[in-house]
Amino acid sequence: MSSQTPSLFCLLLFLLLTLSPSHAQLGVGYYHNSCPDVESIVKSAVKQKLEQTFVTAPATLRLFFHDCFVRGCDASVMLASSWNKSAEKDNPDNLSLAGDGFDTVMKAKAAVDSVPQCRNKVSCTDILALATRDVIALTGGPSYAVELGRLDGRISTRASVRHHLPHPDFKLGKLKAMFASHGLTLTDLVALSGAHTIGFSHCSRFSKRIYKFKSKSRIDPTLNLPYARQLQQMCPENVDPRMAIEMDPSTPQIFDNMYYINLQQGKGLFTSDQSLFTNARSRNIVNLFASNNTAFEEAFVAAITKLGRIGVKTGKQGEIRNDCFVLNNIS
Repeated sequence: MSSQTPSLFCLLLFLLLTLSPSHAQLGVGYYHNSCPDVESIVKSAVKQKLEQTFVTAPATLRLFFHDCFVRGCDASVMLASSWNKSAEKDNPDNLSLAGDGFDTVMKAKAAVDSVPQCRNKVSCTDILALATRDVIALTGGPSYAVELGRLDGRISTRASVRHHLPHPDFKLGKLKAMFASHGLTLTDLVALSGAHTIGFSHCSRFSKRIYKFKSKSRIDPTLNLPYARQLQQMCPENVDPRMAIEMDPSTPQIFDNMYYINLQQGKGLFTSDQSLFTNARSRNIVNLFASNNTAFEEAFVAAITKLGRIGVKTGKQGEIRNDCFVLNNIS
């Protein structure tokens, strides 16, 4: 028994070293020497863009989420399709990503690269992570330290998006399983859903709940009826498919805990939103966040930090793109 102990210890040590998560290489001060002012540069660019249009905030935040849930946080969602290959951004689930999110990263990247010391030293995925933190803070949410050191991915395929992003009609079971596959807990799921407090949605994403639900009134009974009527006025049945509305009817341009108060009142826009309250497994978390904005903010910061560690590329796994939309070797 004792003769096996050293070899067992060596095996465990080997596994710890070889299987250690890549996020262990991330660090808050990653660019301290190569581009010390990167955070202030990005924040300035983001602030300027946000002053031009509020859509900057939800668009950037959603872009970060969609990127991290497919192939990890590597800016693969930003790569453009080529003549013989369709990229992630052209998958139907990503076609609704607002251009302002991409433009925010592009402008911040240009600002960073305009500093000679920083040129092509900061990855697009790290710029997206910083910009996400900045739009949250600039709209009234928490500011937090962003772990940096990700590289940009070299692979982006339309097919890889399939079954990797939550849909508006998902109920808690499906949502929980999808988030758990990325190491995210139920509390993380409920906290990250709070980003919808500054979100917007095209009418087609929830029209079934107000026009074609299997009930006498054709309206989802978990939906607050006066709110449902209000949604019908904003989104008539034959509305322009480009029409979008705010997801938080109370404080749509403030990052706060009103999203959870809305859920308590039956005003969750998506089935996936309202299911967080209708399902007993998550209702207590919703109630906590509705009554305590600090608890929400702390949980959100913890969850988005974990989100930012998913599938991180380091070493030879990636690159720092000169152009966020094109791989270096074909630019």
